[in-house]
Amino acid sequence: MLERVLIITGMHRSGTSLITNWLHHCGLQVGEKLLGAATGNTEGHFEDTEFLKIHEEILADNGLSITGLIFDQQLVLSEYELEKIKAVLTIKARRYTQWGWKEPRTCLFLDTYRKLLPEAKYLVIVRNFGDVVSSLLNRAWAEIDDQYMRRSLFTRLKWQYIKKPFKKKSFYGRYAGFYLQVWIDYNQHILEAIEKTQSENFIVVSYSMLQIEDKRIFLHLEQKWGFALQYVPFNSIYKQNLISTKPAIEHLISDMSIINKAYQLEAAFQKYMVAAK
Repeated sequence: MLERVLIITGMHRSGTSLITNWLHHCGLQVGEKLLGAATGNTEGHFEDTEFLKIHEEILADNGLSITGLIFDQQLVLSEYELEKIKAVLTIKARRYTQWGWKEPRTCLFLDTYRKLLPEAKYLVIVRNFGDVVSSLLNRAWAEIDDQYMRRSLFTRLKWQYIKKPFKKKSFYGRYAGFYLQVWIDYNQHILEAIEKTQSENFIVVSYSMLQIEDKRIFLHLEQKWGFALQYVPFNSIYKQNLISTKPAIEHLISDMSIINKAYQLEAAFQKYMVAAK
């Protein structure tokens, strides 16, 4: 039987965990060991830790943050790291006739995977920049807030009623532009990759579409790409209360050129987006 590989790709906080969770329930093998829950992903990340560890290793070896929240950086893979990726892909191919993975840092290595897996299919998840930046800000701030709320009663009270409002405003203003540049970088990688990929080998969707288009996407995977899956309604997985609130972020960014660049990227994806019926 022909091996079928699905690469689920999208920027951090774009709904890739949610969609991978859904596909996992539909029967797709998405990893032997998956990254568990954490702040911002209480249901679990559904990231294959084998790919996560390799990507973190490459980032660290390039002197970059292992979070992958970077932009305008040239990544160099050593021969050893490339062989490690090949080894993981070989083992997966030996064990499974159909499989896939999700790990947001994959976006930074799409050229490598395109060469190593020329027949792979790509499920590309796109989320607008305002929602993603807001979600990243909310998650990072929640981690800071949690650290303070674990301290002594006096420190907690001082933080909550005196420092917190000012610090939060300052934090959002400082990091909104940075996270937007990361969003741009990731989505540029994705756009460049799909422009080099045959159109029948990828589909581009918004995770919000799955609430009404889940059967259509499922049938694409099953009938056009040949994945043997069992349909599970997306709405049985989707939990609205776990989707973060989305405050406006444009007023936090003084450089309008990066705002305009983000809008241009969103427009560029529209010609590839699966249109809702």
